[in-house]
Amino acid sequence: MFLQLKANLQRSQVRHYGELLQVLVARNLNVRYRGSFLGVYWSLLNPLLMTGAYTAIFGTTFASYYDNSIFNYVLAVFTGLVVINFFSASTGQALLSVVNNGMLLNKISLPVSIFPVSMVVANVFQFAVGVFPLLALMTLINSKSLVNVLVLLLPLLAMVLGCIGISLLVSALFVFFRDLPYFYELVVFILWLSSPIFYPVVIVPATIKAFLVLNPLLPVIESIRQISLSGAVPEIHLIVQSLLSGIIFLTLGITCFRWLQSSFMDLL
Repeated sequence: MFLQLKANLQRSQVRHYGELLQVLVARNLNVRYRGSFLGVYWSLLNPLLMTGAYTAIFGTTFASYYDNSIFNYVLAVFTGLVVINFFSASTGQALLSVVNNGMLLNKISLPVSIFPVSMVVANVFQFAVGVFPLLALMTLINSKSLVNVLVLLLPLLAMVLGCIGISLLVSALFVFFRDLPYFYELVVFILWLSSPIFYPVVIVPATIKAFLVLNPLLPVIESIRQISLSGAVPEIHLIVQSLLSGIIFLTLGITCFRWLQSSFMDLL
């Protein structure tokens, strides 16, 4: 009987969390795109324009690493950009979310983690509507396989899990360190440089390449490119690496957030 009551309580809490998440995601999207002409499709326009700029500057230089094809280079740059853009947008917005809702948390009892998570989920919706259809179509054309399109969801899931973990971590740290946004801009810039977005990873010196394993976006980008651009059967080890990276950062974020949460209200 006790176990049944506990299970019912947990289901009720999950349902309540889901309802709150839905409300906050809708609010985030409405505020973000109120009066906007393109709305969520700005998330697609940005990487397309950046892809054009990188191709104009580096396309002829690096095309030889992509079967001497400018088109393949364009696709490789686009996949890298959509990952780094999603990461920087979702974690950057989540960083401020707990502090920005401090007054609300002081008035109403709410699960604090709902705020950074809602920022990531809002970006997931934006990604699903704007970027994913083009990425799926690109995968289908290159691989001619629906299996590759479905498997593409796995590294994208890893990307979302990693972003949730890092969002929880940085939003918790910002409560204590209000200079964190300036430092985090530098972290994102370093991640951008250390991610093979506009350059092929094979040109990175071996001494530096050893440090790239610390980049949580690298296995995600490499897995998406292998599934979408190679036309070959998805490589399991790349998918496992991306999922493992996502789970590690999710676990780290949840652990740190729970550890620091008890001191939040004194500082909000």
